[in-house]
Amino acid sequence: MQSPSSSSKQTASAAQYEDSRLVPLWRAWLEVAGSMPLDKWLKNTVRQYAHSGPTSMPEYDEVKKHNKFKTPKTFAPNAEPEAVESASLSLAMFSALRFQQLATALEFAYRNQETAIDWLQWDLEWQHRDVQAIVPVSFWYWVQLRVNGDQPKKNQAQLRDAEDRRKFFNQFAAQATPENFHIYLLWYGLRPQWADLLSARKTVSNWDDKTLQHFIQQQVTTPPLWLRVQKNADVVDVCESLQRQGVKAQLDDQQRLSARGGLGVHSTDEYKTGAVEIQDIASQQIALTVAAKPGQKVWDACAGAGGKTLAIAAHMNNKGALVATDLHEYKLDELKRRVKRADIFNVRAFTWTGLEPLRLPKEIAQQRGFDWVLIDAPCSSAGTWRRNPDARWRFDANDTNELIQLQQQLLTNAAPAVRAGGHLVYATCSWQVSENEEQIEWFVQQHPEFSIQSQRILGVPELDSDTMFVAVLVNNS
Repeated sequence: MQSPSSSSKQTASAAQYEDSRLVPLWRAWLEVAGSMPLDKWLKNTVRQYAHSGPTSMPEYDEVKKHNKFKTPKTFAPNAEPEAVESASLSLAMFSALRFQQLATALEFAYRNQETAIDWLQWDLEWQHRDVQAIVPVSFWYWVQLRVNGDQPKKNQAQLRDAEDRRKFFNQFAAQATPENFHIYLLWYGLRPQWADLLSARKTVSNWDDKTLQHFIQQQVTTPPLWLRVQKNADVVDVCESLQRQGVKAQLDDQQRLSARGGLGVHSTDEYKTGAVEIQDIASQQIALTVAAKPGQKVWDACAGAGGKTLAIAAHMNNKGALVATDLHEYKLDELKRRVKRADIFNVRAFTWTGLEPLRLPKEIAQQRGFDWVLIDAPCSSAGTWRRNPDARWRFDANDTNELIQLQQQLLTNAAPAVRAGGHLVYATCSWQVSENEEQIEWFVQQHPEFSIQSQRILGVPELDSDTMFVAVLVNNS
């Protein structure tokens, strides 16, 4: 641990610190928090702050403990300085979102000069607006400490009591162990009230303690951008081409393609021509679970913008029929555009509300149902918190109960479309047992003609990706 320098005895006003770009950026976000995802908001906002001069927090150019790369080096050699600055600010904002409750907890404990607090009860009373009550200079100091540990000497002057705060922080950090589970959850950006949900996941998935701890620790890291190669393109050739264009692409030991920075994939030749699509590896595995063969009939019931539709179609060689439906027409418009770019011709798309069974197209009715039906159900999206840290603070038990009812409705109304001997695949991007295994148990009780072939969690903790669930059921009637 570094000893404090003489600079820690100096003072700096909060107003001076608020002249940095992070404080006004953070304040702007707090005004709209909850109305849209952070990443979308940053795309429209962060560049105007990148024009305003260097931030007073240069250590965020590294975010070294949680991203394992330095921000400027994630860009192509000729990247514009403004783009580099925007990335640095965005990484800082993502860290702030992950640790906003922890910062609130630290401020509360520091003000009361104690750490022996009932953190579960504190969490039950905590509200998002409590973050706004913290003086910005204090909030960002806690975030800096959590991201980088002891601060560089030049940053000790931001608060008059910086040294006292640093010592208190280290005392708190020492308690953030699995034995002190509620503090441990706070430390990794999770709410203490989710302890039972996590324990349920551990039990159902037969995780040991280390696996659960790894899962929790991964919630403060960002997974790579996973890519899927299309049009029979060679994955090695695609990877090398992306690298030449400035994308920091790489292949893992199973030849799976991902990117961690550099030039944006959207601007590459491969993306523009449809040779590569952006799709998380867990999502790709769900699509592979739908083991459709050329000539079969498939229904992607909640297709959205078509990521899984495209992946399923890739194995059908434009033979058979692939029906894609969604509640929202605008999502299907994007799906149709992507299908055309990928040179796929056997996809038919139209809206389905899920309120009643699907009226089967003529060729599907002739064989009395689909060979495969995929329900990628609307869910709490708890498995995407690594990419969308703001989503965890919108997570609500009442919302989950409503989603469970919707999931059961979709399962009930999709089941009649599965032919005898066909397969029903149910998937979510959530790790909650109540949205996954418990839903499957409920469904087979209601529909004894179906049996469970398999069910499992995908992604983290086994892979550096989102966390998703998939179950395969067979119609034995």
